Amino acid sequence: MLELESRRLHAAGKKSLGERVEHVAATQGDGLGFDVLSFEEDGRERLIEVKTTSFGELTPFYVSRNELARSRTDAARYQLYRVFGFRDRPRLFAIPGAIDGACRLEAATYLARVGG
Repeated sequence: MLELESRRLHAAGKKSLGERVEHVAATQGDGLGFDVLSFEEDGRERLIEVKTTSFGELTPFYVSRNELARSRTDAARYQLYRVFGFRDRPRLFAIPGAIDGACRLEAATYLARVGG
């Protein structure tokens, strides 16, 4: 994903921005609510959460509470990149803004505490 973002910015004549694309989930930890810090051509930050599957584009995926909250808080800068067909022929599409604005969410896990 880093290379894709870097190439997108280089192709737009924004080489210096392309060089600043960062996999923040690896460099700063997984608690930011997004995986990649990239940029728009005008220099604004683009916060990218990547969800990957080897199956089709409509395969359901998991979203953390933190990812959902970040997508709401920073909807103008947030993009979910859905990568599908990963094993055979990877393709992607982007969902801009709050995740729950474009996706139907269903509760899938619970936090259990002993002693109710």
